[in-house]
Amino acid sequence: MTDHGIELPAFRLHVVPAVLALASPARQRDVWLQPEEFEDLDYVVHVLFDDFCNADDPAPWLGKSLRTEQEVELMKELGTVYSAVQESVGRRAPDQAYLDAPGWGNVITVAAELAQVMVSNDLQAAHSPEGGVHWPGPQPPAARRGGGGSVQLTSKSTR
Repeated sequence: MTDHGIELPAFRLHVVPAVLALASPARQRDVWLQPEEFEDLDYVVHVLFDDFCNADDPAPWLGKSLRTEQEVELMKELGTVYSAVQESVGRRAPDQAYLDAPGWGNVITVAAELAQVMVSNDLQAAHSPEGGVHWPGPQPPAARRGGGGSVQLTSKSTR
């Protein structure tokens, strides 16, 4: 497995928790179904399909917010199983309809496998001299010492 690093570490800080949320049925019911909570399925979908990755076509995100080819493959699989559920319940269906859909268990299963791989890869990268961050071009002195960087984030809205 080749770790391509992370050019956009701030993006990864959104992607990993979104995958973890899809892997946790208890969190989904305890958080997403509460109207006063900020996070819901729509938020997670924006993170994984629109803002910080594209689960339908994750290959361009390799080395940006995804570390390995295995993460790309699992993210693609997650996009496929999620899209199948979305097609069965309808794009505008409430979160409850997604959670009750027969294929939702597949989403949880693939997300759990992807979450395990991503967290494991991050732990391995944390022990590398660069901390697993890929710096394009000449590395700034802080990056050579294992320091971090910042990224300006933008967002789109489509479910």
